[in-house]
Amino acid sequence: MSDVDQPVAHPPVTDWVHDFDHTDPQWTEDPFPIWDELRAASPVVHTKRFLGCYLPTTYEAVREIANDTEHFSSRRIIVRDVRPEITSKNAAPPITSDPPEHKPAKQLLLPPFTPDAMKKLEPRVRAICNELIDDFIAEQRVDAAARYTKHIPVRAIAHMLGIPESDSDLFINWIHMILELGIRDESKLLQAVQEMTAYFGGHIEARKSKPSDDLISYLMNARDKNGNPLEDTHVMGSLRLLLIAGIDTTWSAIGSSLWHLAKTPADRERLIAEPGLIPTAVEELLRAYSPVTMAREVVKETTVSGCPVKPGNMVLLSFPAANRDPKMFPDADKVVIDRRENRHAAFGLGIHRCVGSNLARMEMQVALEEWLKRIPDFRLDPAGTVTWSQGTVRGPRQLPFLLGEAM
Repeated sequence: MSDVDQPVAHPPVTDWVHDFDHTDPQWTEDPFPIWDELRAASPVVHTKRFLGCYLPTTYEAVREIANDTEHFSSRRIIVRDVRPEITSKNAAPPITSDPPEHKPAKQLLLPPFTPDAMKKLEPRVRAICNELIDDFIAEQRVDAAARYTKHIPVRAIAHMLGIPESDSDLFINWIHMILELGIRDESKLLQAVQEMTAYFGGHIEARKSKPSDDLISYLMNARDKNGNPLEDTHVMGSLRLLLIAGIDTTWSAIGSSLWHLAKTPADRERLIAEPGLIPTAVEELLRAYSPVTMAREVVKETTVSGCPVKPGNMVLLSFPAANRDPKMFPDADKVVIDRRENRHAAFGLGIHRCVGSNLARMEMQVALEEWLKRIPDFRLDPAGTVTWSQGTVRGPRQLPFLLGEAM
């Protein structure tokens, strides 16, 4: 292995304001006090790690960067230890696209994710939730992440793509390799991308002779702004995006929501008594435990909230930190499940706002409704440990619960 292939060891952080690291175990475990400390210091902080990276700490600074496509590019959306040459304009459109390519690439993806399309998908998602619960409801101890939260979005997106739901473990493994291991180990990231490319390549080829009524065929039948079919690399990039962006994010949000309800009996009991409040609670849980931090690359010198930012650096665009900004949200550090005014940034801000937000909301709502209907009594298992994912998407990876009578 060359030096580039070696996973990089990161020294522990001793000065968060000048040397932050979003992969540090302290950040992974409990980032909220760190964000408060950074926000008190400056609206934008910098680290020399990751070849140079800024972090906006306020809602306003995050919004400013998200809306500025002139100075900040989306061509790289994960902050990592290496920044290899970009060889494909179709890495994962539209999330990796900048104007003017971004708009047509995004518009192609909107129709399959409308509220009406989600209503049609909802019965399948309810069935998935109940099939999963059937498997463990008689048990007294369960890891809700391993047995419930991670499978719902994986199986739902597989259903939409027309690929076997039984392949979910493959997808989960690729996501782990790309979003967690790949931050420090380039070889893991490349391996996952190659395996995904081979997998989807087979499905694309199969549909050339036998089209079907699913998202892969939809993309293959789509036309670009000049009326031409999309290149295979564009179809492939969008499929990679749907798999990565549509799974880890939502399973993390569902997991964080159940984690909150397991340790907050008053909120849990209120949602059981008032199920009509669940959609409002979902918005607040999205705000309080936003799973997704994106990245941008600085391409031209500018200032953000009065702070200079220079090309050659990445930006860790922390929507979760923005959502905890007390200037934007009263009692920002509290979960208020009936919060009415809630302009959170969990799905991003600016042109790259999440295409799949309707899908994520529906999956969260259904997952909570079905769980609370069938498992009203649950709490964290003191004999177990909750662990959180590291890096770009944060959510519980182990979620040990005691159910019902075991409490």
